Amino acid sequence: MSTAKSSRRPPRRSADQSSQSAAAPTSGPETATAPVADISDDRDDAEDVGHLARGVAALVAAVKTLPSGPGVYRMLDRKGEALYVGKAKSLKKRVASYCQPAKLPRRLQRMIASTVALEVVTTHTEMEALLLEGNLIKRYKPRYNVLLRDDKSFPYIVMSGGTEFPQVAKHRGAKDDVGTYFGPFASAGAVNRTITALERVFLLRSCSDTVFATRTRPCLMYQIKRCSAPCVGRISKSGYDELVDQARDFLSGRSKSIQQRLAASMQAASADLDYEAAAAYRDRIRALTQIQAHQDINVRGFEDGDVIAAHQDGGQTCIQVFFFRAGQNYGNRAYFPIHDRGLETGAVLTAFIGQFYDNKPIPLQVLVSHRLEEHALVAEALSFRAGTKVDVLKPSRGAKRKLVEHALANARDALARRLAESSTQRRLLEDLAARLGLEAPPKRIEVYDNSHIQGSQPYGAMIVAGPEGLIKKSYRKFRIRQGPTVGDAADATTADDYAMMREVLTRRFARALKEDPERGGDQWPDLILLDGGRGQLSAGQEVLADLGLTDLPLAAVAKGPDRNAGRERIFLPDRPPLLLEPRDPVLYYLQRLRDEAHRFAIGSHRTGRSKARLRSVLDDVPGIGGKRKKALLHHFGSAQAVASAGLADLAAVKGISHGVARKIYGHFHADE
Repeated sequence: MSTAKSSRRPPRRSADQSSQSAAAPTSGPETATAPVADISDDRDDAEDVGHLARGVAALVAAVKTLPSGPGVYRMLDRKGEALYVGKAKSLKKRVASYCQPAKLPRRLQRMIASTVALEVVTTHTEMEALLLEGNLIKRYKPRYNVLLRDDKSFPYIVMSGGTEFPQVAKHRGAKDDVGTYFGPFASAGAVNRTITALERVFLLRSCSDTVFATRTRPCLMYQIKRCSAPCVGRISKSGYDELVDQARDFLSGRSKSIQQRLAASMQAASADLDYEAAAAYRDRIRALTQIQAHQDINVRGFEDGDVIAAHQDGGQTCIQVFFFRAGQNYGNRAYFPIHDRGLETGAVLTAFIGQFYDNKPIPLQVLVSHRLEEHALVAEALSFRAGTKVDVLKPSRGAKRKLVEHALANARDALARRLAESSTQRRLLEDLAARLGLEAPPKRIEVYDNSHIQGSQPYGAMIVAGPEGLIKKSYRKFRIRQGPTVGDAADATTADDYAMMREVLTRRFARALKEDPERGGDQWPDLILLDGGRGQLSAGQEVLADLGLTDLPLAAVAKGPDRNAGRERIFLPDRPPLLLEPRDPVLYYLQRLRDEAHRFAIGSHRTGRSKARLRSVLDDVPGIGGKRKKALLHHFGSAQAVASAGLADLAAVKGISHGVARKIYGHFHADE
């Protein structure tokens, strides 16, 4: 075993620096690659004792040059991919703790055995390191970290500004438009329900500006008493402004005062014998009362905060997040982070919070169900990111404790449902393995299908499923490169299907062999399913045999007679076709997988056709980019007119020089 020389790279514009600059306020950190042992010839087998020794040797060599200050370290495998991202108050001491693997759990021993390099980013404070750690975990998704899978942005309600009659609408993404934003809400459903309430109580418009400007008579929303029809003057500007102010007060938590004002207006209208107006106020009060009745877990004094509770069972964790803004419950969402089964709840919750608030607004209070690791440091980091003091509390009594217990109950119920579903899925995969003669239930199933119209715009598709259902991030589409088969149309289509399947499988597994020749990674399927019959199965067998992958289980699922669902036949190598009972759960599962592959393949094909239709003949002209193409089309009106234009006419277009005009003319008049 040889040891690589120590090298310290100067600061560079890397992913690490860009991450740090977003997380820390100080000057750029120092990035370095620590010296490591050269084990590039070894196989990535974390169970091998020799590999563990080499990994320890790599870390021992790295510790010699590590600084004693705070920072973030990344353990890298032989492909340069991150195995683990961690932060430390002292990089030297933290990494040195990995050099005695006998004291570490089996999970960390496997991680060390796979480590061949260590990269560090120094920071000025431990708080900066904590912020950077969460940023890098989200970016690199290391397999040994706690990973937050669902990280979508939350929706808001926006009350548009800059218009005479503001619109109330759902908004997701950057807050670039002028207006007042309320939220975040836990889901689009929570936003939709609130907008419906705003329409019923305050009669605000939700139509787009374009629709609003072109209306000549009230729409259905006015007829069902969910809009005041400002588009056609059924309400004055001052009257609509009053409704907007009331809606803002409601979204700001002042619903009681609004109800009192509405009640006073109803009494006044009734006293004036204006019973129609009094009935309208009555309906608005009823709608407002109904909304308030749904806010059954509000707590006085908890106006702006999140409640985060975690429950563990069966080696999994469910984290429930409840959102409270302006004293109102804006809904909740469940998360199931990926983590090692041995991690304690507090550690999972700490890692979750670091990633969760990386790109989300931070409230003034965060209530948690468990004491966090480095609790004070987490609160300091959130306060820095929010720009104001943030209290992170684990309440032990009182109304806030009841909020946490409510969130815990939801987390417990959600995890129980998930475990029940996982148990059902596990039994299903066990039955599938038994029917197909597999050695064990498959952890990764790849399903392949093709889509084309008489050979045009052909696409192949691969979907992936596992014990937890569909793995959509692993889906792949393949644009078929081969040309159509010449001959009888029907025979050509069939032959093309086989050739397409050969091409897709060849590209998929040739690349897999190139990236992982030892087949030690987790991206190899335990079962390959093809949409088709005996012919597709034979095509798949040929490809796998040519690549030396004859040990990969392979099956083809053919539709029944007249494409009758429930009469599918399953073709297996060296076995007669398998016909399952129509109500067999395994058959139903295979149908779902095949249908999902078919859906994805058709979607890929349609996208390809749309792009082809949008393609212009100008795209093939060398030296013509987007700006020049736009100038030519604006000048001539169509690509065909450009192709027919003379040299002088082309040169007269703004931005087209005489030399470029000659290129364009020569492209369309090559014969001349």
